[in-house]
Amino acid sequence: MTTFGLDTFGDVTFDAEGKALTHAQTIRNLVEEGVLADQVGLDFFGIGEHHTPDMPLSAADVVLAAIAARTQNIHLGSAVTVLSSDDPVRVFQRFSTLNAVSGGRAEIILGRGSSVDSFPLFGYDLADYEDLFEEKTHLFAEILKGGPVTWQGKTRAPLHEQDVVPFSEPFPTWIGVGGSPQSVVRAASYGFSLMLAIIGGHPGRFAPFSELYKHALEKFGRDPLPIGIHSPGHVAPTDEQAREEFWPHYLDLISRLGRTRGFSTPTPESYAHEVGPHGALFVGSPETVAEKMARTMKTLGASRFDLKYGIGGLSHESLMRTIELYGTQVVPRVRDLLS
Repeated sequence: MTTFGLDTFGDVTFDAEGKALTHAQTIRNLVEEGVLADQVGLDFFGIGEHHTPDMPLSAADVVLAAIAARTQNIHLGSAVTVLSSDDPVRVFQRFSTLNAVSGGRAEIILGRGSSVDSFPLFGYDLADYEDLFEEKTHLFAEILKGGPVTWQGKTRAPLHEQDVVPFSEPFPTWIGVGGSPQSVVRAASYGFSLMLAIIGGHPGRFAPFSELYKHALEKFGRDPLPIGIHSPGHVAPTDEQAREEFWPHYLDLISRLGRTRGFSTPTPESYAHEVGPHGALFVGSPETVAEKMARTMKTLGASRFDLKYGIGGLSHESLMRTIELYGTQVVPRVRDLLS
């Protein structure tokens, strides 16, 4: 089954005069965006956890519950939950509660956290980055099995025949991977679906990860599981409009992130490449974005595509337009191309 979703990091939105809205208004707008995503027939709406002034989504599951109360069909989840700096028991309890509230529409995408703001905030040492994720993913997988949990590790207190409540029906669990083969194998070992986070470069370079995942599932004796793609984008009536709207905010974001993550400052030439046929930005008209999506999904053997929409500086109105165009024009075109 082929499915299509939207992911957001809850970037602060701006008004028509270019003034930043408050965190509270940004979050209220986000609820409206999730409701619209359901109305235009999308399959999934995800919110990524962040803890910064420009991305104030530190409690995504609360916002997802608000969206759940106003929607009927769309699945709701994280994109991603930084499990390394959280407690697997509490994460499970929150999303199990969301699953109950939404009538079985919860999903979760677990990640190590490319944005590491949560580590100092919650008192975790980045030196334990790998160990934290490995142990906590193992505990989360044990909790998903249901029944009393017995577990012991180095990163938190052990559990002995401990009930974890509430327990709803199991919900889809994914591992978000940005470039680590070990994370691909980890997803297969636990029987979690694979979400490929492609934010730069030729998407085709992730094809070996898809193959590694399929081989790893076979090795662990597991049935085939979905492979998804998460990539940034922006949709407008024309290519020119979409690219002009997105460019200044993309330049600002990547330039700021580059100071801490080593990203190169974008140039008009590098931006043209990323929005072109062989780049990782899905920015353009519905026709252009649909063709690129279909081609990328075929290349990577993916059955799910989540467009990471929104970026600081865009207005709520432009984001609502992107959602409407994506649901009513892009996704139907992609389905036709894939069929």
